[in-house]
Amino acid sequence: MDIKALQIFLSVCDSLNFSRSSERLHLSVSAVSRGVQRLEEEVGRPLLERDKRRVRLTPAGRDFRAYAQRAVDDWQHTRRQLNDRAQLSGEVSLYCSVTATYSILAPILESFRSSHPGVEILLHTGDPADGIDKLLAGQYDVAVTGRPAELSARLSFLPLQESPMVFCMPGADCAVRRQVLDGDSSAPEFDWASLPFIVPERGVTRDMLDQWFESRQLQPQIYAQVAGHEAIVAMVGLGFGVGIAPELVIRAGGMAERVSQIPVWESLPALSIGLCATRKTLADPLVKSFWEVAAHTFARTV
Repeated sequence: MDIKALQIFLSVCDSLNFSRSSERLHLSVSAVSRGVQRLEEEVGRPLLERDKRRVRLTPAGRDFRAYAQRAVDDWQHTRRQLNDRAQLSGEVSLYCSVTATYSILAPILESFRSSHPGVEILLHTGDPADGIDKLLAGQYDVAVTGRPAELSARLSFLPLQESPMVFCMPGADCAVRRQVLDGDSSAPEFDWASLPFIVPERGVTRDMLDQWFESRQLQPQIYAQVAGHEAIVAMVGLGFGVGIAPELVIRAGGMAERVSQIPVWESLPALSIGLCATRKTLADPLVKSFWEVAAHTFARTV
């Protein structure tokens, strides 16, 4: 049986509450419920009685709990023995934006350090638009980046999250905000060319925006080209212009109250965010292990 499903079941046994277990395990309530349901299907008996007010163990659930606890304890003991005998050691170098360290890397690092305490993580932050070039130059092992429309044959990409791309304007009253609100931005005839744009210097999202401008035959008024979406959101929040950013950056960067979303006639494609590495680097056992932990970590949150 799946050890993770057994761990989910044991957590629910302890809390008798699906919501509290989901918080402890960093999973959605629906993922916790599905884990228990899969076990009940394998066992062929209901393990828990649920109603709107409480959760209780069935007689079969009480018997199965003892088995689940033994199985999890045995697995953890075996895993410790295997790690002690063949523990990976060395370094993995990572490159990502500041926002990605919290929203993407944090749960991966927690799991990876638990599984491979002998591996040191070397973290470098910067503009994610530079990530792929730095990988191809051999400067880093892994980068957190958006997936480009065309991926080099030398690279592998592991998608972890999708974030909508948001057009944003200043949240406070200012000339730029009034200029946007004077028209109907959701209409196809809206005058985008008159707005001062703050745009990425380069990278996946700059390519997205350039294609969006080109499809509308727009000659945008570029107020500034900056490195990183955090800088774009900060400048928009200060009233210098309008811009684009992944929703993830706006939410995680603490600037959500300083900017407002602009409704548009046709939105940009969602940005696929994940890990990128060269195929040659992925042959390294350290990098491969980090890659596998990341895939497993984000699979649990689906």
